[in-house]
Amino acid sequence: MFVLALRSIRRRPGRFLATLLSAFLGAAIIMTFHSMHDTAAGSGVDSVSSNTLTTAASVVGGYGSLLVFFAVASTLTVNVRQRATELELLRCSGATPAQLTRMVVGEALAVALVGAALAIGPAMLGGRALLGVFQDSGQVADSVDYTFGPIALFTGVGITLVAAVGAASLAVRRATRGRRQRGGARRFFAYAALTTGALAVCCTFLMKATDEALMAPPAYGAILLSVGFALLAPRLLKGLLDRLALSGASGWLAVRNLRQRAGDLAGILMSLVLFTAVATTTLTVQAVESDAVEASGLVKSVDAKNLETLNFTVVGIIVVFVCVMLVNSLYAATTYRGREFGQQRLAGATPGQVLGMVGAEAAVLTVTGVLFGTVAALAGIVPFTVVRGDAVLPGQTFGVWLAVVSVATAVTVGTSLATARKVLRTPATEAVALVA
Repeated sequence: MFVLALRSIRRRPGRFLATLLSAFLGAAIIMTFHSMHDTAAGSGVDSVSSNTLTTAASVVGGYGSLLVFFAVASTLTVNVRQRATELELLRCSGATPAQLTRMVVGEALAVALVGAALAIGPAMLGGRALLGVFQDSGQVADSVDYTFGPIALFTGVGITLVAAVGAASLAVRRATRGRRQRGGARRFFAYAALTTGALAVCCTFLMKATDEALMAPPAYGAILLSVGFALLAPRLLKGLLDRLALSGASGWLAVRNLRQRAGDLAGILMSLVLFTAVATTTLTVQAVESDAVEASGLVKSVDAKNLETLNFTVVGIIVVFVCVMLVNSLYAATTYRGREFGQQRLAGATPGQVLGMVGAEAAVLTVTGVLFGTVAALAGIVPFTVVRGDAVLPGQTFGVWLAVVSVATAVTVGTSLATARKVLRTPATEAVALVA
């Protein structure tokens, strides 16, 4: 089956470009930050510089590992779902579920290995630039030399390959098992994340405004709440659609399609919820903290500078990965609907109506993701600002939220409409004749 997997990649390389891009970016980020471990272990590195480099590598490296798994899982899930006919044909030809799993895992492993190998060069350049940022801000001594060693290489390649194997196995299980079988586990983890997140947020009120760890409970609480909402995304979308009434043929088709495809759109909604919650919470809380320190006339400590750098870096990584995940998922999902668009046009729908339907679907998805992401973000922001500055909602919230929503809307709606316009260039008769 591994030989069949390699042949599948060689004959249809375009199908695996999304997975390759996710693996490449993930490996590059992981190796970039884990090279700080190699640098910190070098000779002549003082304790303050070593602590700064180790903290950055541990925190951002951990976030990067999770994001790699989600990014690869998102692209592989779409890929496997669109190959349902092919996989069913192989099963009818005598292939067992275990053999199909080995084939898909083999494909993911080969693509991830190529992506990790391509990421070594950019990771070395990125690590050197990251060290320069720490040195320019005074968090690391200028005498520290950059080192790209075995820790960065082995963790980058290893985590990427493990994420690819795990995501591929999960994607095959999702494609071959009924949704009822996995619904119970999803709900359990969702409610567990919501409960833990609510407790973490409430712990903020037990702390003092001068506590150094004040930012941690609301930030982690908001992240856990967003994870809970993300796991419940299909149910939340269906609940919103039941109360939504869009006028016109495009609006009616959009609501109907979203209701039928709610489960398939879970990955897109998860990305939107997580992006909105994490970015809004982190940037707002950091802005409030920076303004409070500046108003008090104090100078930021090295630990405070480290935390600020890590916050902005984590948000930057999340923005990049979410954009990649959304573009990959939306492009693949919209391209796969070419036959559906052709049938609608042959039934009398105009290209403008089809584009209107796709735009309405993207708008509803964006509103749903932003809505629940905002709820999770406010749950973390409000307790922090109440304790830190005796305010309920800081003035920085609206500007940060508007920027986050603008990015989410531009990526979701822009990718959907651009891809649909490209698909509609194919004549309707040819699109219908294509194999779904």
